[in-house]
Amino acid sequence: MDKKLLELYSDYLIASFSKITATGLSNVLDNSISHDKITRFLSKEIYDSKTLWKEVKSVVRDVEKPDGVIILDDTIQEKIYTDENDIISWHFDHCVGKSVKGINILSCLYHVDDVNIPVSFEVIKKTEIYLDKKTDKNKRKSKITKNEMLRDMVSTCSKNKILFKYVLADIWFSAKDNMKYIKNDLKKDFIFAIKKNRLISLKDKPTSKDFSTIESLNLEPKVAYKAYLKGIDFPVIIAKQVFKNKDESNGILYLVSSDIDLNYTELTTNYNKRWNVECYHKSIKSNCGLAKSPTRTVKTQNNHFFMSIYSFFKLEKFKIKTKINHFALKAKIYISALKNAFKELEILKNA
Repeated sequence: MDKKLLELYSDYLIASFSKITATGLSNVLDNSISHDKITRFLSKEIYDSKTLWKEVKSVVRDVEKPDGVIILDDTIQEKIYTDENDIISWHFDHCVGKSVKGINILSCLYHVDDVNIPVSFEVIKKTEIYLDKKTDKNKRKSKITKNEMLRDMVSTCSKNKILFKYVLADIWFSAKDNMKYIKNDLKKDFIFAIKKNRLISLKDKPTSKDFSTIESLNLEPKVAYKAYLKGIDFPVIIAKQVFKNKDESNGILYLVSSDIDLNYTELTTNYNKRWNVECYHKSIKSNCGLAKSPTRTVKTQNNHFFMSIYSFFKLEKFKIKTKINHFALKAKIYISALKNAFKELEILKNA
């Protein structure tokens, strides 16, 4: 990788407030680097998780602690005006309850203290076309599931010897295969949110008839229960968290962990760290130009998304140094640019 162009392109993403183009970056640099060279940089090779790890590894080593956590989640960015291909496709968005056209990125975020570092990512590629019998239309799907990708990412974190105590994920990743892999194969612990219809038993040695849905057991809030999940061969703790929604209605979230020594407060405190991945998603979209590139090929699109994630990492390093969050840093850049624009305007007015 051309490290000079990596830094210039990611700086451009952080500094820009409009569409990102190779010509735009070339113009900012007074054409000292041609737009063709920038385009070739984005087209040369696929930048992936291995590339990302090489760039972030030294900072991870500086900040990592045994009580760090690995957070996994995906996000969808709509790109309705971009031609469909292997990565610009239709994905079901749980936030809006329907399929939307865009990109779907699964990320693995390392969180410790107040630091968040992306250590792995996967742009979902729907390379297989099949006939949907319900709609009689051709649709796309990925060769591997996001749960399989999650297990690969956690395994890579373990192989890279990142210090972490828990794997955190929401309801959509609380599959029993993920739980068994993390606990039995990697010898790590997880804290997941789970659906209210999951089958559990509060008995020590349950038989198949002893399992009931979590919801039907009417668990007391703020209590950590030792239990067994259907299909899981080790004990877990289950807890019911009650909270207020924006409309003042009560919401309920069920949490499960393989660390049976946790009490309710420790369980919820650790799971609440998962919110950092939502802040990461918001920042790569708002501050790092995730959807602002008009790139057209799968390779250049993928590499632009990589650059957005790398730009987040750079903002995080700035945050560590300055103690200023990403949005405040972006606002600071905007005010500085606006001041320079006013100065340029004064020069034009007085010419």
